[in-house]
This record gives sequence, C-alpha cells and structure tokens, in this order.
Amino acid sequence: MQIKKRFIAGACCPQCHTADSLCWWEVNHVEHVECVECDYTEQRTPRSVEQSTHAEEAMIGIFKPD
Repeated sequence: MQIKKRFIAGACCPQCHTADSLCWWEVNHVEHVECVECDYTEQRTPRSVEQSTHAEEAMIGIFKPD
C-alpha cells in the first residue's frame, strides 16, 4: 500500500520554524505530521474519530409517544 503524503501550505514547523516544510498523511485513522527540514514528528487521532462530548452526558429520559 502506497501512502500519499501532502504538504500543508503556509504551515510553519513548531520546532525549526521553517515555512512550508510540514507534510501530512493518515494511516489507520491516525494523522501523522512530519517536518522535512528537521526531525519534528507528531501523531494524533483525527477530531472526527475522537469521542464526542455527547457520549459523556447522562441520559435524562426516553421519549415514548402514545
């Protein structure tokens, strides 16, 4: 399987502060960000995969129409 990496236009590396040096790709619902100028890397789960805030809320009741 070939991974398609994309550059993030206008983004600056948080470590070396070089502009347009970050590339992004996703493997198994995990986002990877890497700087091509230094050794900076970051991994995280996408926001769409993270648990929503509604899952933590308690259920008040169930509506049953007559």
